[in-house]
Parts: sequence; structure tokens; C-alpha cells
Amino acid sequence: MTVLIQNMLHEIEGLPDYEVFGRVTGVSGMLVEVGGARGALSVGDRCNLIARSGRRVPCEVVGFRSGAALLMAFTALEGVGLGCRAEVAETQPSIYPHPSWLGRVINAFGEPVDGLGPLRKGDVAYPVHAQPPSAHTRDRVRGKVDLGVRALNTFLTCCRGQRMGIFSGSGVGKSSLMAMMARHTRLDATVMGLIGERGREAREFLEDDLGPEGLARSIVVCATSDESPLMRRQAAYTAMAVAEYLRDIGKDVLVLMDSVTRFAMAQREISLSAGEPPASKGYTPSVFAELPRLLERAGPGVGGVGSITGLFTVLVEGDDMNEPIADAVRGILDGHIVLDRAIAERGRYPAINILRSVSRTMPACNSVEENTLVSRARRLMATYEDMAELIRLGAYRKGTTPEVDEAIHYQTGLEQFLAQAKTEATDLASGYAALEQILSH
Repeated sequence: MTVLIQNMLHEIEGLPDYEVFGRVTGVSGMLVEVGGARGALSVGDRCNLIARSGRRVPCEVVGFRSGAALLMAFTALEGVGLGCRAEVAETQPSIYPHPSWLGRVINAFGEPVDGLGPLRKGDVAYPVHAQPPSAHTRDRVRGKVDLGVRALNTFLTCCRGQRMGIFSGSGVGKSSLMAMMARHTRLDATVMGLIGERGREAREFLEDDLGPEGLARSIVVCATSDESPLMRRQAAYTAMAVAEYLRDIGKDVLVLMDSVTRFAMAQREISLSAGEPPASKGYTPSVFAELPRLLERAGPGVGGVGSITGLFTVLVEGDDMNEPIADAVRGILDGHIVLDRAIAERGRYPAINILRSVSRTMPACNSVEENTLVSRARRLMATYEDMAELIRLGAYRKGTTPEVDEAIHYQTGLEQFLAQAKTEATDLASGYAALEQILSH
């Protein structure tokens, strides 16, 4: 009851002194035209349409045309017709996070969807569309993060405040790899952004993959695939706003977002409906403008307190790693992890292609001995990969090339090292020790 009273007081304090409203003048597809509120609306503002049944339909202003505001609804438009009232709501959408949100599942509006009662609101409003800290005031990326996955800890070491992309086609194991990191990563808190997730898989992921222990130190923001593109897009922004709050109270935060591609698709639906012309494979210019605005919000904090380490999945269409969204995201982030369908078909999980993956901060954060060890292992894997077809066909004769003989000798051990069960965790020190033991025989 105390939580409800506090939340009501927050709502009362946020009420405006007067009310501005317009009227619906047209509906076309997902767009609603509103007139009569000229000067009171700008792009990104919120409105509430009052449908015939009295139902309130939250909307966002996505553009203007011929003197009318173009709105897109967060929910269904049933009951909305000409002349319906359009009430101007908050001009800067915000949420009020609180530490008690850990262990909870919320939607794009910061409302609970897990059936565990109301959420307590914090005292400070965090804008959903916030700007990242200035590049000149941010701390530098430093200090390794233990992700609990051997292949990542050793070959693709991640640092606090780094942003990495997980690139993969469908069904290759992105969600399973995310579950491993969510469960085993050694950071203060985790924010999960499930963007456009299948409704069936959301609960399975929370109960089976994340588990009670992982959920206890996580805040999950979920928008399923059947929700409107505005809800799916805002879920990504809300996840970053929650992470920024946790960072500002001094926590090192891990943000896991699945997936950036569905965020881009949601933005594409919005901008195409507003009349923006497509630029590349149906994606509009605003999609490529929104990607850095989202991804740059992850990173180190200011003043040495708190950080946001971001791991973002990218669903590549047709396993084409150079499709527009994958190419744009790869240029923004500080490294990329490539999951290979051919490796998954061989039965090795996680199906990480080490040779095609890179962590841009890794050489600087490792010791000379660690870099030497990793470089040798990469060289052996590259040598074997170059000769793989000949070896499988039996066309290579042992003793022909010493380097190839060495690569064949260590191949089985390296493959076993890269394979890891979902429930298994390996810390940083153990990973390097195991790799050194393999290469010393």
C-alpha cells in the first residue's frame, strides 16, 4: 500500500497546470492525423487518444504533414475515429527507476508485467531518449570483465564499458550464449532488453536460461514481437535508461540486448509509415541515425564510478555478415563476436568463429604472456582452417609441412576448449591456464 501511495504522489506532482488537446482528423494505416494542437506538439511528444469506448490509446508524434500532427499508437487503434479527442501528454517521456526493480520484468513504459505487484518509483526521472555522456568527460575502458565463457574470456576478452556485438543467423545460438553470460558474468547488475522476442520464448528464457539466481540481479525489459513498433523501439531505449540509472548509483552494469536488428526493423516500420523514403534494403536513413544514439549510451561512466558494458545481438539476414544493419553496427561497436552456422552444424557450442571475431580493446588489457598465448592459438587455428578441406579429403600427407602438422596435433584440444555447456562457467584465470596446458603438450 505504501508503494501505491508513493506512486500516486509522483503522478499528482507531474500533473500539468492546464490541458491541451486536439481532434483526430484522419486515420491511415498505423498513422493518425491530429489537428487543433498546433504549437503544442513536436516530434517525440506523447498524446493520448480517447477512443469511442473511452479507452485511452497512448501515441507518439512521429512527424507533421499539411498542418496536422502525425501520430503512431503504442497499442491497437480500435475505436479511434474522426473527431476523437487527442490529449497532449508528457513532452519528455521518462521513467523513475529504483534499486527494488532488480529481479523484476517490465515493459517499455517501465510498468511491471511479471504479476508481482506494483513497482516502487525512484525520486529522479530518467529520460527514455537520453544523450550519452560527453566523449571528453567519459572515463577510459579498463579492467577485464569475466563473462564466464572460455572462448570469450581468452580469445575475445571484454573490458568494463566496452560494447560488443554478437552477429549470427537465426538458430545458431545467440540466445543460448546470452543466457550463459547473463548467468555467469561477474558484474554488479544486469539489464536484459528482449526486443521483439517471441512471446513463447520470453518466459522460457527467464525460468530456464536466466534462472532465479540470474534474475535476482537483473532487470528485464520485454517487448514481444506482436507489440507495436513503437513499443519495440521504446523497450530498447527504456533498457538503456534503466542501465544509466544503475550506472549513476555506482554499479558496473551488463546490458544484454536481443536484438538490435529488431530495434532497427521497428524504426523502419515507423519511418516508412511516416513517409520517409527507403535508402538501403528497405531501411530508411533515420534507422542508421538512431543506431549510434542507442548504442553510444553504453560505455564507461564519468568520474570513475559505474559503467555500462553492452553486448548487443545482431540477427543477420541470410547469414550475410555485410548486410546493412550488421555493417552499420560493426562500425559503431568496440568488437564483434561472429557465430558460424557451419560450426553449429558440427555440434560445437557456443558456435563462435574465433578467426572472424575481434575485441578491439583486448591487446591492451592483457599481459605480454597472455597475448603471446592467444596469438599462438589463433595462428594454429588459422593454419588448420586454411588446410581443412585437404585434411578432410585425406589429400594432405603428414610430414609435408611442420606448421600444418602442429595445427593438426592441437586441433582436437582447441575444439574441446572452445566447446562449453550452457550451465558450465569458467573464470578468466582458469581459461588461460587451460589454454596454456593444451598448447604445452
